[in-house]
Order: sequence, then structure tokens, then C-alpha cells
Amino acid sequence: MYIFGASGQARAIIDILDPDIKISGVFDDDPKIKDVLGFKVNGPVPEDFEFDAPLFIAIGDNKRRKLLQEKFQKRTSFGIIVHKSAIVSRRTTIGEGTVIMEGAIVKVNTFIGKQVIVNTSSSVDHDCVVGDYVHIAPQATLCGGAEIGEGTLVGANSTVLPGVKVGKWCTIAAGAVVSKNLPDGAIKRRQD
Repeated sequence: MYIFGASGQARAIIDILDPDIKISGVFDDDPKIKDVLGFKVNGPVPEDFEFDAPLFIAIGDNKRRKLLQEKFQKRTSFGIIVHKSAIVSRRTTIGEGTVIMEGAIVKVNTFIGKQVIVNTSSSVDHDCVVGDYVHIAPQATLCGGAEIGEGTLVGANSTVLPGVKVGKWCTIAAGAVVSKNLPDGAIKRRQD
């Protein structure tokens, strides 16, 4: 698998993969980064580079992850990573480019879109729908039937109550409780 990214999210991804899955190469647009966890960073992906293994976009920023997915989608496939300590129902759909981190739980009949981060110890209950490019931060909880729109950040230790629908490109602050539907672009603060 190839990795795009050489900062925090990339270190987390490389740590999950190494040594069980071969890392074929690491790319990053920042020319100052030469090494990540002992892997050489090859700089930007050359225009004529031919991928012979799936690519994983290890970037935490949801908008940037979307742009990179669109940039590379005609040139390669995207890997799916599920940490061995995660508990994921076999009746869950997981989109390409998604990572499910250590200790996360994803329950039955859940749909998770492409390029999603289901972060450490987060919980996605039954019948949830998680759109593309979402980041569910550490220890966040989606209760049964919750729906999260494209590009939304569900902050650390926040909770989305059962059946609540959150629009696209929203930001839910750390520790917030979302008890009613949110429109596209909404910001839900902890004290709201």
C-alpha cells in the first residue's frame, strides 16, 4: 500500500500497517519532510507515477482528503484499513479509503462512506449512515440511526443522539451533544 501524507495522521496509519502490510512508498507535498517513522518520504506523487498497489490518503483534514481522492481516483484504487482491535459488524458497508482505528466499534447495518476516519475508541451504533470524508474523532459516539453528512467533523467525546441527522460539512465541537437535526454547514458548540 502507498501512503499519501507524512504528518500526524500518516504516523497513525503507518503504525497500524507496519509490519503486517507492506508499505510500498510514502508521498507528501511538503518538500521539508524527508522521513516518517523510518520510511523515506518521496515528495509529491509524480504525474507519470504508476501505482502498483492501493493508495491510502493519510490526511486528517476532510476537505484536503476529498481533493486528493478526486485527484488520484483515476490513477489508483484506495485501501481500507481496519485495526485488529476494532469491532466491526460483518453487516457493515465500508467505503474505499476509510480507516477504522484502535478500539472503535461499528455496529450492524451501518454504512460508512469513502475516505472516512473512524478514530480511536469511537462508537458508531446500528443503522447509522456516515457520509464521505467524515472524521469521527476519538471517543465520539453516534447513537443508533444517526446520519452524518459529507465532510462533517464529529468532535472528540461528542455524542449524536439516536436518529439525529447532521448536514454536510458541519463541525461538532468536542464534548457536544447533538439532540436535534443540524443543517449543512452548522457549527455545534459544546454549550449550545
